[in-house]
Amino acid sequence: MKRWVSFLAAALFPACLAGAGLMALPAQEPPEADKPPPAPFDDRVTIDPEVQAAIDKALRFLARVQLSDGSWGNTAMTGFALLAFMANGHLPNQGEHGKVVSAGVRHLITQTREDGYLINARGGNMYCHGIAALALTQVVSMTGDEDVRKVTKKAIDLILKTQNYEGGWRYDPSPTGADISVTIMQVMALRGAKDIGLHVPDKVLENSIKYINRCRDARTGGYRYMPYSAGAGFARTAAGICVLQLCGKYDAEEIQQGVRFLERVGDDRAHFWYGHYYAAHALNQVGGEVWERYYKRMRDFLLAPGYQRPTGEWYDPRREPQYGPVYQTSIAVLILSIPAHYLPIYQK
Repeated sequence: MKRWVSFLAAALFPACLAGAGLMALPAQEPPEADKPPPAPFDDRVTIDPEVQAAIDKALRFLARVQLSDGSWGNTAMTGFALLAFMANGHLPNQGEHGKVVSAGVRHLITQTREDGYLINARGGNMYCHGIAALALTQVVSMTGDEDVRKVTKKAIDLILKTQNYEGGWRYDPSPTGADISVTIMQVMALRGAKDIGLHVPDKVLENSIKYINRCRDARTGGYRYMPYSAGAGFARTAAGICVLQLCGKYDAEEIQQGVRFLERVGDDRAHFWYGHYYAAHALNQVGGEVWERYYKRMRDFLLAPGYQRPTGEWYDPRREPQYGPVYQTSIAVLILSIPAHYLPIYQK
């Protein structure tokens, strides 16, 4: 499988993914953070046998293309892949893919720098760090592993130290800038950390909300990349809604306005998978008919005849092709798996 691996140049968020050592395929068409959200599980949205078969096939693909060091490229791709497995109940040394998950977790632990920075020899940045840290919080939450907890604490402490004066984060592990893309990933990791009992000061989450609110476009209800950037977008709005929810603001009017924005404008190909990674989380938390409509649409889209390849992966050359099939497949699995409620970060 190594012949499929191609390393892309690294810079900013796309670079974090592009530096992941992703496998390229030929193009083809086909502080109230502890406050629980008000809605119960929406059991009307379930994983049917066809969806489960697609998920199982995708996980077998991810298992086949895991690299010999336990990674799937950089720490972002490794984090995404681990989340996909854990979203289906596969834990270190537990389940059909237990050894695969164990090797991936071991890779993240051994690559952690002294200051807690989760990047490896394939490069990375704070977005990569946030995804990897989130994955580790889920390992701790689901297994109670104390060795993983120690590494996770160091990773979370780095996030706490690097929040900038605006309340956000940017790509370097220093408090020098902020954007909504990197900020949402750190907030997800912080929420995961809070859920496993690690100390996350309320002030940090409060400042995150302040930053996200500054990114909001009051006219449209959507969110911008930065406070003074032009134009709200689907992916950025999904990220903004997630931040508010993860910080406990489940009833905020800004969430309802953001949901209406998402339904009104639709997604875009340039940020398709990235946007739906956050939209699925956000709309699941909203629940009800909003979540039912969204899940059905994504289920039908992802399971359209021929869209998932016979070997198990999703790879659409029209939608973020530069990041490769591990990225697309992991996110597709995460979206389809949400009704199983395995991952604590996705639970209500």
